[in-house]
Amino acid sequence: MLVVRPAGPADLDHLLELAILSGPGFTSLPEDPDQLIERLELSRDSFTGKLEPEQRWYTLMLEESDTGDVDGVGSVKAAVGLNRPFFSFRLVNNTQSSPSVDVKLDHQTLVLVNECTGWSEVGSLFLKADRRKGGAGRLLSQSRYMLIGAQPDLFSDSVLAELRGVFTPDGACPFWDHVAHKFFPMEFDDADRMTGSTDKQFILDLAPRHPIYVELLPEPARAVIGKVHPQGVPAMALLESEGFRPNGLVDIFDAGPTVSCQRDNIRTVRDARRLTVAIADEVEAELPALISTDSIAAFRAVRQKAAVEGETALLSKETADALKVRAGDAVRVKT
Repeated sequence: MLVVRPAGPADLDHLLELAILSGPGFTSLPEDPDQLIERLELSRDSFTGKLEPEQRWYTLMLEESDTGDVDGVGSVKAAVGLNRPFFSFRLVNNTQSSPSVDVKLDHQTLVLVNECTGWSEVGSLFLKADRRKGGAGRLLSQSRYMLIGAQPDLFSDSVLAELRGVFTPDGACPFWDHVAHKFFPMEFDDADRMTGSTDKQFILDLAPRHPIYVELLPEPARAVIGKVHPQGVPAMALLESEGFRPNGLVDIFDAGPTVSCQRDNIRTVRDARRLTVAIADEVEAELPALISTDSIAAFRAVRQKAAVEGETALLSKETADALKVRAGDAVRVKT
């Protein structure tokens, strides 16, 4: 059975393997053991409530219960931009006209902004290639919203997700090569690493102060603005199915899109029901349901059959054991 569970320091080897497999441009999964162990300690302290709510960064692992193998990772940041700025480019449409010559022009510009301070962020969604079919990705993705729904007041009213921008098969990033690199004269991987490990002062120091006219950029750069890396297309589809939509912001390094949704309008947050557990030898249900605990500290999620009868969720013993719940406990169920 696939189970989504909290990540902690013991998961370093698993997370490092996933970081290596994720490839370039996956800022939240650096191939740096020191950063990853810090991330995992932060996750442990977040789930145990040792940190202030706005400082928490919950990391989730997708684990095969029979083997203990970890096949994927996802995360929820309670708030972005509080300790370090959260920079983006906003795509701005400008209209200029001259009645004297009967000309009207529409220009699009990229403007550096820091608009999402305090928003929650869902991210770090990555699965091993052989797990990208059969519903594992949906389980891992939706588990983040079940986590938010378990205690919504710990998260912002606005939730965002950043998607990786376009890279060529040989690892080059057109937007970085033609635009961002002009302002940040370093390797993409170095800038990417510094984004996650520093206070981002270098961005404030070096980023363009004035709007960048999109039509003046080389075609390879224009073509990828707001576009998703091919590996991120399924993640984008999952986000859209939850109600997320592009909000006009793109990443300053690879021009990947940012999408957002109001917390209470996220489909899984809105539709999951809090029910009381009952356990049976057999559970009759046409389709599996998304089931999670109703506790952040003891969070676990699975997709298994559940028979909903009024305010009760009838689970098999195997499902209850995977969630570590007993009869009478509360779970959240989305059918």
